[in-house]
Amino acid sequence: MDLVITPLPGGFGARVDIDLAHTADAATARALTDALHRHRVLVLPGQHLNHADLLASASLFGAVDTATDRRYTVPGFPGLTVVSNIHQDGTPIGIYDGDQEEEWHADNSFKPELTATTLLYSVITPDEGGETRFADATRAYADLPAGLRARIDGLSAVHSVQHLAARQADAADGRSSTQAGTLAQLPEVAHPLAPLHPITGVRALLLGSMAIPRIEELPEADGQTLLADLLAHTTGPEYLYTHRWKQGDLVVWDNLAVLHTASPCDSSRHPRLLVRAAVRRQTHRPGTPDGGITSEPSVSGSNRH
Repeated sequence: MDLVITPLPGGFGARVDIDLAHTADAATARALTDALHRHRVLVLPGQHLNHADLLASASLFGAVDTATDRRYTVPGFPGLTVVSNIHQDGTPIGIYDGDQEEEWHADNSFKPELTATTLLYSVITPDEGGETRFADATRAYADLPAGLRARIDGLSAVHSVQHLAARQADAADGRSSTQAGTLAQLPEVAHPLAPLHPITGVRALLLGSMAIPRIEELPEADGQTLLADLLAHTTGPEYLYTHRWKQGDLVVWDNLAVLHTASPCDSSRHPRLLVRAAVRRQTHRPGTPDGGITSEPSVSGSNRH
């Protein structure tokens, strides 16, 4: 399938013009996954997706992760998570960690199996703030001096959901969506600091401003210094794309190739509501005759946002 793809300014990311509510076949899956691995972030504007459509769109990229925090899972749609600053009776209806939170991360890095792809769909868009910023962790790694790359390739960072919850609470007056959630007791896990992408074979920096307490092979102080230096490098302006949301935008990113963060948003004046799906395993490798699409159960339903 031929997609209309327009590269975004800044060296990574692309706009894709397609109606996913009416296009969901193996050819589409091959074309989209190939585009994702080339561009790392895909922006698909003007979508009109119900919950079933969004799950079907996620399944184009692989097997959807249904091990989500049950407090914020869309009822009847395992694999879909609400992200929102809207409160009902004083309680957030979705993942929310304060108006000012900025946390660079790769989704679910505290799980043993790294999320391969994330999809985020905008339902209610704030008039001001609430952008999502992306950092090209692939190009940032490639631009490091060769000696530093060789050193990093042998290091592993520990990712901890408990550390993340504590840091979020410190930054947001005790508020943390992660704390006391249904994933809060996951044990610490170590991942390579620059893992090799299983599809592209290219390394990217796997960092997190709140989720990583230490590097396994280094003294704590040395590890924290290295992590801070790498994060500052990776989030430099030359590696950034900022997405200003419009209602109906679907943004898909290669979670093994980029980092991302929300930007501040005043919840008292600017409501924000998105729905997220995470793909835990890639099921298409470029060059396979059938696209490698697994026969996952089909998803049906008619709930519209």
